[in-house]
Amino acid sequence: MINDEDYRALVAISNDMINDSTLTTHRYLYDIIDWSARLICIRGAKGTGKTTMLLQYITEHYPERQKVLYVSLDDFHFQLFSVYDVAEYAYTHGVEALFIDEVHYQKHWSQYIKNIYDRFKNLKIVYTGSSMLQLTTADADLSRRQSVYDLWGFSFREYLLFSGKLQMDAVSLPTILIDHTKIANEVRKSIRPLELFDQYLFEGYYPFCLEGAKDYHKRLLSVVDLTIFQDIPMVEDISFSTLQKARKLLMILAEQVPFEPNISTLCRDIEATRDIVIKLLDLLEKAGLLMLLQKEKNNYKTLSRPDKIYLNNTNLMYALNRKTNKGTLRETFFYNQLRNTHSVLMPQKGDFIVDDKYVFEVGGEGKDFTQIKDLSNSYLAVDNTEYGFKNRIPLWLFGFLY
Repeated sequence: MINDEDYRALVAISNDMINDSTLTTHRYLYDIIDWSARLICIRGAKGTGKTTMLLQYITEHYPERQKVLYVSLDDFHFQLFSVYDVAEYAYTHGVEALFIDEVHYQKHWSQYIKNIYDRFKNLKIVYTGSSMLQLTTADADLSRRQSVYDLWGFSFREYLLFSGKLQMDAVSLPTILIDHTKIANEVRKSIRPLELFDQYLFEGYYPFCLEGAKDYHKRLLSVVDLTIFQDIPMVEDISFSTLQKARKLLMILAEQVPFEPNISTLCRDIEATRDIVIKLLDLLEKAGLLMLLQKEKNNYKTLSRPDKIYLNNTNLMYALNRKTNKGTLRETFFYNQLRNTHSVLMPQKGDFIVDDKYVFEVGGEGKDFTQIKDLSNSYLAVDNTEYGFKNRIPLWLFGFLY
């Protein structure tokens, strides 16, 4: 059980974290969330800014600090007591809203959240966790009680917004397809997008790029290791030796993406069975380290071999393999930006088919329609160009979707 001294220590940490939060610009998800809901889950890969969003919301909506408590379950205090103990103590001492970070660091977290929700009827609960959280197969099914949101890394638009280069609302895919020349003209009034686009591809996906650290990619590699060796075992019952195989698998794929997998070869390379390799690919995707492209929509009840594998984003490409291929960078960016808001599959012709309707070929400024010339609703996403024409659209504009 928690005592007065323990609780005062948690309150002090909470107030320090809240008071240190100074960011006023909102991420894309901030205004999408229905903050009036009593139970909210925000999932996201490590480093995507979940903590910052919580603290920002608390700062803006809870001027009376005694009515709110922020806790992170990776804090050593939670080796001594449960989040339920903290919720009970906080609720009986006047707290109206409990913000819980890194919920997956406590065993049986979902049962605790359910119990808190059911027991303290007037307590608002917002919690964050790994993008791997399986909310319907955990200890307690929370799906009927909560609102769930996924937070991704910066889009190109957000990178420009948060770095102070350009303030512009997100644009829908149909609007880009129809009005891309008009949108590009508006952007060009304020910035030259191509140079900034290259910067984004190199070090603009994770919000900690704003901290100006010269060791951005070194820090990103630390995020990768923390994800594999801390986050994954918190969500999955998995041995350390298998986690080492996951890391080796990621490094092998980083040298070869985009990779049309030969599972037998991967099994040999990491000394694992087919089932283990398929499972690790699935975990690395859910952890925000890979993107798996399929020709057909997945049946998520069963795991299957992907048809093509990418690293999750271009920043990871630079961090894990400095010999990056320009064509792969382009495809990785396009897939990363589209898959968050649209269905994306691998077509018979072209690189991607979006929403079962739009076929895209991604390439450099010399790219033509040869491969997709006979297809309706076909488009080129073209790099190294500021303006497009008809169905030929600048690649960087697809970074304005969220």
